[in-house]
Amino acid sequence: MTAPSATSPARSWIGIALVFGAAVAWSYGGAIQRFIGVDDGWTIVFWRCLFAGLFLMAFMLLRDGPRGTVRLFQAMGWPGAAIAAGFALVSTCFVLAVTMTPVANVVLFMASIPLFAALLARIALGEPITPLTWASIAAVIAGVAVMVSASIGEGGSALGLALAATIAVTFAGMTVLTRRFPGIRMTPAASLGCFIASFFAATQAGSFAVGLQDLALLFAFGALNLGLGMALYVTGARMIPSALAALLGTTEMILAPIWMVLLHAEVPSARILLGGGIVMAALFTYLISHFMTERRNRFRAAA
Repeated sequence: MTAPSATSPARSWIGIALVFGAAVAWSYGGAIQRFIGVDDGWTIVFWRCLFAGLFLMAFMLLRDGPRGTVRLFQAMGWPGAAIAAGFALVSTCFVLAVTMTPVANVVLFMASIPLFAALLARIALGEPITPLTWASIAAVIAGVAVMVSASIGEGGSALGLALAATIAVTFAGMTVLTRRFPGIRMTPAASLGCFIASFFAATQAGSFAVGLQDLALLFAFGALNLGLGMALYVTGARMIPSALAALLGTTEMILAPIWMVLLHAEVPSARILLGGGIVMAALFTYLISHFMTERRNRFRAAA
């Protein structure tokens, strides 16, 4: 979601490490939420997004200083505000979806984001879609259909699946918006989005009272999962090609179900694994092809 700059090999490896670290940080979000003993999902949204917003604010203050942070927010404009609203919606839907459906469903739905973004970019920006991309989109739709049929057939929550789909569609729309306005800075937008989500959750939550252990888990859920992941990603993604950053980001979709199996014995069903496998295969094919095309274009430009 950010444009790469010219980089040295050493700087590229730093970028790879940072983006990979972001994917790892994001991957254990569902596992943390399963440990939290708070029944009210809106209370979880309030505390998680509050801690994440404060973490990102502190990150900007350390990186850019008070005046630089103010300038970042002033320069957002309506595209930045729209991205912030998208972050608020995604952050809220993730917490609520995980309370209603297996984590594997949520993260595997999210794996389809790059392909749905390509489809939306075709509609909104007129960007061409290659035959390989069309085939990948068709495979993703088939894989999602298999996962949905498995979840509904096993008594899963249709609302949870709808929330997971909302995350994918919203993120795809945010991706297209950043293509249209590549100057959008993601850190202030994400921080503002977290505060918006926390404020709205405060109007819906039955209580803000949580135990000390749950408060520590909520801090980790917000600051060390959502906030740290975003800080690592926005820093590293500027050092490497966008397709490589997206490819490294798929680590989150692979690790998240593994954490759930190891820590909570939440084993996805065979059909969910089948549908998720179809989605991940389509995503890898698309991203690797996009990465190779990007490399060829850079070599031609250098020549």
